[in-house]
Amino acid sequence: MEKFCLIGYPLGHSMSAYIHKAGFESLGVKASYELLETPPEKLVDTIKQLKRDGFKGFNVTIPHKVPIALFVDEIDEYADITGAINTIKINSDKSLKGYNTDVIGFIEAIPAEIILEDKTAALLGTGGASRAAVMGLVKKGIKYIDIYTRNIPNALDYIAYLRRQFTDITFNIYQINRINDLSKYDILVNTTPIGMQGYSADFTPIEKDILSTLPKHAVVYDIIYNPRKTILLKLAEELGLKTVNGCDMLVYQAVAAQKIWFGYTPDFKSMKLALLENL
Repeated sequence: MEKFCLIGYPLGHSMSAYIHKAGFESLGVKASYELLETPPEKLVDTIKQLKRDGFKGFNVTIPHKVPIALFVDEIDEYADITGAINTIKINSDKSLKGYNTDVIGFIEAIPAEIILEDKTAALLGTGGASRAAVMGLVKKGIKYIDIYTRNIPNALDYIAYLRRQFTDITFNIYQINRINDLSKYDILVNTTPIGMQGYSADFTPIEKDILSTLPKHAVVYDIIYNPRKTILLKLAEELGLKTVNGCDMLVYQAVAAQKIWFGYTPDFKSMKLALLENL
């Protein structure tokens, strides 16, 4: 029985165990997946425990996606560029390789009919998930990204890094509470936890009157998966806008993680069904 897990804090609303167990079954592998609540002060001890107890890999979520980089021996391209890690493979010599499969999940979840090449994006948030979304937008051909955050000073180094990394793309940063006109954007992406079940499910990061300034062709992408339809997405649908929720992103990033761990691709449909049945 190979062992895997998710580390983060808190994990009370995580669906990862259901998704990964369905993936294991689709591959016919004998593996377990558990949730290990890991507050920041326990991160080092948890990593030592996973190595000692023979785990083959693990996923990483809030608040460890950025600090986990201090403990890995090697990282993939997406983890390097984003500075965030959500999947770890523990090698036979106990060394750790970090990956960012959130980028893959973000991209794969965008329906094929949504064309973003040379378009303009507004992105809410500057955390680990935001970094994956930026990379995903870049890969989809976006040429102009305005990032909105609560704390501009804390994000200035990140914005400077993005400008150096992607010199052909325009990046700007603004205070999130000063949004009043979204008319120039083709896609709005929420990477904040506002609207998440158990956190702030009754709130939206953008009110309806401001959301209504989006062009009629615009897409609203909320990476939150629980609830499946956040207040933000409900408001967007009322305005006749295209919407994308976080369910497919969550499943696709898990699919990519299992491909890293086993070398084979699990069944997406089985994993998504497991998610929907347990939401």
